[in-house]
Amino acid sequence: MTLPQPPPRRRHLIDPANPPQRPTSRETTRVQQWVVSVLVVTTILHLSAGLMISTLFIGDDQPAARIGLNIIAAVFGVLAVAAGFAIHRRSPLTPWVLLGTLPGVVGLVIALA
Repeated sequence: MTLPQPPPRRRHLIDPANPPQRPTSRETTRVQQWVVSVLVVTTILHLSAGLMISTLFIGDDQPAARIGLNIIAAVFGVLAVAAGFAIHRRSPLTPWVLLGTLPGVVGLVIALA
């Protein structure tokens, strides 16, 4: 008498005899760093963009206020990029920080045009 063949194991199910490896705490920390840095940078850049857009609602008779808000937007942009580097434990003093001035520069071009 022949023994019945066990049904083939489905490939998408976990094999209890051979479980997958658990992620290490190092991998988890790395993912958490990326999530936090993306949240921090996008939040601060939204603040910077909001300051840039707010200059469009200031009257043409107040150019100092427009310029001042765009400078503040540039400073917040620089802080956003520096915060992203700091979260990854890298030096925030890098040429990439100059990319943070982009919202302020774009705002100045739009506001003064």
